[in-house]
This record gives sequence, structure tokens and C-alpha cells, in this order.
Amino acid sequence: MAWELSFISEENFTNHVKNTIDKYGEKLESFDIARFNKNIIDPIKLIFDKTIYQTSWEEIIGNEIFRQRDKSNNNDIGYFHQRIFQYIDNCHVPDNGTEGGWDVIVKCPEGICLPEGEIVHTIYVEMKNKHNTMNSAAGQNTYIKMQSQLLDDDDCACFLVEAIAKKSQNIKWTTTVDGKSVSHKKIRRVSLDQFYALVTGQDDAFYKMCMVLPKVVEKVVKESGDVKVPNDTVIDELRRVAEHIDAEDDNIAMALAVYLLGFNTYNGFSKDAEKMIGIADERALRRIYEYAKCFNNK
Repeated sequence: MAWELSFISEENFTNHVKNTIDKYGEKLESFDIARFNKNIIDPIKLIFDKTIYQTSWEEIIGNEIFRQRDKSNNNDIGYFHQRIFQYIDNCHVPDNGTEGGWDVIVKCPEGICLPEGEIVHTIYVEMKNKHNTMNSAAGQNTYIKMQSQLLDDDDCACFLVEAIAKKSQNIKWTTTVDGKSVSHKKIRRVSLDQFYALVTGQDDAFYKMCMVLPKVVEKVVKESGDVKVPNDTVIDELRRVAEHIDAEDDNIAMALAVYLLGFNTYNGFSKDAEKMIGIADERALRRIYEYAKCFNNK
């Protein structure tokens, strides 16, 4: 079957997908209780979520594990969106923190025509995964950075490129700096599809990439054999803890096991924690309490 993308070779695209999957790395490692509670979960939130959404303990714990993985994976998808441009003509992806900290730099000797008709020969790009990932302070700092770049080089434009924008767009970026509304025709807010169109010369380049992506990801996963299937043990370990809790029903026992993830040194809960350590020499228990005062002092 013929390769469908003219702006990037099949080999380069496949390698880029593989490199992105490799970035998932430790996120594919299985979750046990120690890893699950590494940053200490909020047991109260879990109790509310489980009850309000009418889910099982398996579902709510699974959702929390997914949330923790997903939070880290966003950076890896940012890598995919940014680094793909190293394979596209006239685009350069600087190493992190170099060349002004720009994510992508586009240089075109023939010139690049902006929507208002202005011609520039360089575009400096700040790339974001989603339109709402910058707070006002970050947005202000980014805009000031772009203003500074225009002062240094009047033959350029600066783009804030958003992978998930509110809509397809290539518009002047209007924002607030020091309480004042500012905009400039060479400082622009651009959706990812419009950026693909600009650098490839193909209006539907991003669409074509999206259509090819699922097949390539599936192929890479099947052929590599290195992608781990996580075997998460958190719910099993919590159930083993709950088995040793004297409670009126299984749901209350599980709730207390979850409470002990975050509250094992708190008044009242610490006594339950000490009691649990004494009742059973469970590996799961020791994982929960390994940093708790009640455990460290024993």
C-alpha cells in the first residue's frame, strides 16, 4: 500500500511514533500500592467520586491509576506534536532550552505569507497541547517573549500553536499584559491544523496525518514486542488490607483501607494503622505504612 503522507517519509514517521511510545517508559510499569500512593492520594475525593458516580472500588481505583498515568503521558504527546516537525522541510526543532527556548523554528528562503498578506522568512513557535494550559502569568510571559523576538528580528512572526484549540484558526493573538489589552499582526494564535497547512503547503496535512496515525501506532506496538501490559495490583492489596478490618460491611472496610492511604498518621487513624500492623504482617500493609510514624517508630 502506497505511503499517504508526502511531507514526511514512512520511515521517519514510524520512527517518530516508536520514539513517542518509548517515552511512555515507566508509565507502563504496573501500579502497586506504594506507587499508587507515592504522592499521597486524596481519600475523601475517592469516597465522594465512588458514591456520586455509583462506581465500584475496582472502577474508582482504576480511574485514579489512569489519571496518574495520563497526567504524565501528556508530556509524551507534547513530544509527538513538537518533534515531528524535525522531519518536515524548513522546520527545525531546537534542543530543550536552546535557541531562545522556542519549540519549533521555521525558516523559508522563499518567504511565508501570513493571512494579512505580510511576508516573513522566519517563524518562532511556542507550542501547547491545549488552549487552556497556560495561566494568565504564563500567557503574559510568552507574549512578552514574542514581542522581544520581533524587536530583534523584524523579518519574523511568532506563533502560539495549540494542538487542541477551540477551533481551526490563524489569528492575531489578543491578550492582556500589565492590565492592558495587546495584539500584533505578527504575534499569532494558530491551531495545529493551520500550522501543518502553512509548513507543508497542504490544507489537509494534519487530517492526513491523523488518518495514518492509528495504523502506524498499532503496527509499532505489534512489531516491537517491548510495550508492557500493566498488571496493577492496587485493588487486590487494598482488599487484603480490608480483610483484616473489623467493620460492619465490606464497603466500610474498603473505605477505611483507602482512608489509611492518606491518613495513617492522623489522630484516630494512626491507632487503626498500628492495630493493622500488629494483626497481619501483610506486604500490602507495610507498603501503605512504610513512611508512617506509627510504622517507623515500631
